[in-house]
Amino acid sequence: MDELLLFIADLPLVLRLGAFLGFALSVHLVVIAVRHLATLSLASHRTRGYPKLRSLATLATSLIVFLLYFFAIGLILREFGVSLTAYLASASVVGLAIGFGSQGIVQDVVTGLTFIFSDLIDVDDLVEVGGQTGIVKAITMRFVELENALGASVFVPNRTINNIVSYPRGYIRCIADVTLRGEPAQREQMREVALTLMQGTYEQFAGIIIREPSEEGRYTLKTGKELLRLKFRIWPNRGQPIETFFLQELVAEMKRIDPDYQPWMVAITYEVEKKAARPREMWPWRSQNRVVAPGTGGSPGSPHAR
Repeated sequence: MDELLLFIADLPLVLRLGAFLGFALSVHLVVIAVRHLATLSLASHRTRGYPKLRSLATLATSLIVFLLYFFAIGLILREFGVSLTAYLASASVVGLAIGFGSQGIVQDVVTGLTFIFSDLIDVDDLVEVGGQTGIVKAITMRFVELENALGASVFVPNRTINNIVSYPRGYIRCIADVTLRGEPAQREQMREVALTLMQGTYEQFAGIIIREPSEEGRYTLKTGKELLRLKFRIWPNRGQPIETFFLQELVAEMKRIDPDYQPWMVAITYEVEKKAARPREMWPWRSQNRVVAPGTGGSPGSPHAR
């Protein structure tokens, strides 16, 4: 190494400058090649954390290339008699001035790193950030990219994100409790009508319903009222078609079967879907004598345990 440095020092000025630039360019190409190979390797084993790793790789590569050329320029200036100490001091002052002038960018980068290392949000999560709701498509140093319910890409600057609302199941649970009245045959007829309208609503408003709705079952309250529970999985704040179209048409059909049927006999409620029980929550001594309200959980055989 010492011999190489002495050899370069003995070269003419033009050749020395060319050697510095050639070395910087060679290392730059090596860094790009390594990043490309790493990207191909990660893409072949693509996981949820792939976009985060790609963002970190891009940041690390950019930082290495910047430092490489920064010191290469310093060595070139030294050949013209500029002190490296003065160069570093001047660069520090300029960097400080740029930092004050671009505080927003610095905040974006710091917040982006926080998202990456803390796992607050991840790709394919349904979240509400910066007043925007959508599915996370990318987390970069400056933006969180969302795809909203309209299919549009929304780029939220990291520095504007103060609160994060995450929907672990990827949707909002909209529950329709339909009262079944009359004789068993009439109740079964009401059930069939409700299921038909549920499917029709899904087909007509597929844009707001993330997953196919389901029948959660029939259960009887202590008062003797029998309810049919239907579950819609929808985008946040997009339940109006269920509250209007589905509810009104359902009540109208129920009135044809039972003229005394009233709108209040169908209840529309919302609840964020609960996560699956952890193993420790399924231990016998944690589930004994557990009182469960209708629709909030229950034994595997109950209709509201799904």
